[in-house]
Amino acid sequence: MLELSWNDLVPSLVHLGAVIAKSGMHILIVLAIGYAGVRFVKLGLGHMETVISRAGERTESVPGMAKKRAATLTGILRTIALTFIWAIVIVEVLTLVGLDIRPVLAGAGILGLAVGFGAQNLVRDLISGFFIILEDQIRLGDVAIINGTGGLVEAITFRTITLRDFSGVVHVFPNGAINTLSNMTKEWSAFVLDMGVAYKENTDRVVAVMKAVGEELQDDPGFRDKFVSPIEMIGVDNFADSAVVIRIRIKTRPLEQWNVGREYRRRLKLAFDAQGIEIPFPHRTLYMGEASRPFMAQVVGDPPSLEPSRA
Repeated sequence: MLELSWNDLVPSLVHLGAVIAKSGMHILIVLAIGYAGVRFVKLGLGHMETVISRAGERTESVPGMAKKRAATLTGILRTIALTFIWAIVIVEVLTLVGLDIRPVLAGAGILGLAVGFGAQNLVRDLISGFFIILEDQIRLGDVAIINGTGGLVEAITFRTITLRDFSGVVHVFPNGAINTLSNMTKEWSAFVLDMGVAYKENTDRVVAVMKAVGEELQDDPGFRDKFVSPIEMIGVDNFADSAVVIRIRIKTRPLEQWNVGREYRRRLKLAFDAQGIEIPFPHRTLYMGEASRPFMAQVVGDPPSLEPSRA
């Protein structure tokens, strides 16, 4: 039998402990370097976001657009950089543990090739997302309509775009499945109103009142900064069944078209009431045809008494 004495076992244990301590120290160093790299990337991207925002503010037409663009770009770069750093850290840790990662990498390459054939939709989403971000079609904080669903853009990645609608419902769209994308708040927005008035009204007078209400609203200190340009009177746009339709447009800063539109409608209703301008509503006329000849009725016998019976 093979017998090991304590004197033979102690050096082996000491050597094993030294190897484990050395490997553990190297692993801690690798993890520390990875953590430092993550912190450096976050600080660098934060500084880059500030620089991009300040550079874009000099040429942007609407305040805040450069900041949203910078936040979108740095968010994507942050995800890519952190994924790359932690992938390197994991590979180095596996090497220090003693695992031969070459078969793992080779297997990962074969698996990646197989997944690539089966994940064509994922590849399509990534490519579509890359061009959406590159072309600056949409940014964080925009209000957009994607495939007929509208909402506030809460997240943008290379794979998906996330919207939250007015009811609070979150909608996630794969970039490759986006058929239509309408950005309602890029650079500037617009409030469009098709106002119907009665046919008896003088359209020139109505236009003058609508324009005066818009100018009064633009001069209001609470709404002055929300306007991009004065109210645009398009004029008589349609002859509807019961109304003459007059169209206007007000250019506003992004996300302000709804606030301006609600206030304009409120003031316009008050102005129309004060000026006696009629806002028509659907009327219905009932035509009664020739009445049919009445039926002849004959009462037989005495009518029943309506008085209560007495016991």
